Amino acid sequence: MALAKEDIAFIKEHLGEWLVEVSLGKPPAVYEIELRERMVRVEEELKHQRELMRQGFEQVERRFEQADKRFEQIDKRFEQVERRFEQVDRRFDEMIKRNDRHFLWLIGFITTIAALIIAAGKLL
Repeated sequence: MALAKEDIAFIKEHLGEWLVEVSLGKPPAVYEIELRERMVRVEEELKHQRELMRQGFEQVERRFEQADKRFEQIDKRFEQVERRFEQVDRRFDEMIKRNDRHFLWLIGFITTIAALIIAAGKLL
């Protein structure tokens, strides 16, 4: 069953009055003052919530900054480790070159000794 336009108009006209009656029979002025007080309290609470959210975001931002600093420190440590590995690589390269020279000298020495032994064997 649908409402007629007249019924809807009647309801719209009297809705405010009915709401006032339901709010314990308080006159419209008292009801309006209570609504304003409630609105002020809600606004204050919203302001407080915004402040708490801002503080929370600031803390999160500080934590991200600390994490960035830690990552920078880790990067520095990796750079130090990389430099050390480069130094070790240079030392190994130098050792290999030195060992190659020693090996060549050893081969030359063995060849010379062998040639002298063969020459001494032919002369004797």
